[in-house]
Amino acid sequence: MEKPITLRHDGLELAATLHYPKDGSHKETEKKQAIIICHGFIGSRVGVDRLFVKAARALAAQGSYVLRFDYGGCGESGGDYGALGFESMIDQTRTAINYIASMDCVDPRRIVLLGHSLGGALAIMTAVRDRRIKRLVLWSPVAYPFNDIVRIVGRSSYDEAVTSGSSDHNGYTLQQVFFESLLQHQPFQAATKFGGEVLLVHGTSDELIPVDYSFLYQKVFWTRNEGLCDKEIIFQANHTYSSRSHQEEAIRVTSDWLSGLDRQQQEWHNWSI
Repeated sequence: MEKPITLRHDGLELAATLHYPKDGSHKETEKKQAIIICHGFIGSRVGVDRLFVKAARALAAQGSYVLRFDYGGCGESGGDYGALGFESMIDQTRTAINYIASMDCVDPRRIVLLGHSLGGALAIMTAVRDRRIKRLVLWSPVAYPFNDIVRIVGRSSYDEAVTSGSSDHNGYTLQQVFFESLLQHQPFQAATKFGGEVLLVHGTSDELIPVDYSFLYQKVFWTRNEGLCDKEIIFQANHTYSSRSHQEEAIRVTSDWLSGLDRQQQEWHNWSI
């Protein structure tokens, strides 16, 4: 079952879709895992080639609640994306967490952020601030928000925003404050402050965000005193996993990894008893 909902955040109405566990187990007393999907730069909760729709349905079929939402100014949400900035998107993500955490049927120990591209950087920065997040799944994550986004939109577009106050990129008006907000956040430096479990997924043919970033991220996460970090590299997958086989592999490794954590948690619980 899928239900359209509206998240309200600082006067914004954020369009969202909540997926229930496919087997109807949302009616049972057992608390379930919840996954929040964070889309990337000027993206939407649908995803390129419906990636997030497919991921949400597959993960819900495995027994999780899944919430996908449009950041302000994207998809069907209200607001002006280019005027809101990175800090606002972190706060919007926390509004989504508030909604999920308020559900009695959700296991508070298993709230997951699944972030793609810029959404991966957002997931890291949000998880560092919000201890309710215990697990991170990062698909092709941005590592340097300012440098990466300026490279994508082009230096001339950034220069125009600085000199005239805004620039156009694919119909989105990006204001100078948007770029300034990206400069203020460094996911690589913040990553060590997250104490939970992490899965990195990246394609070798990513044309926008280098696959090397995930190797570097894993090294950073490995320096922590707690929390594991696994990595899955998908051969020839591009930035948005556009082929069916690459989509299915990204979703499968994510589902398998989360299920493996649950088994480990249950085994530890049984052993401790």
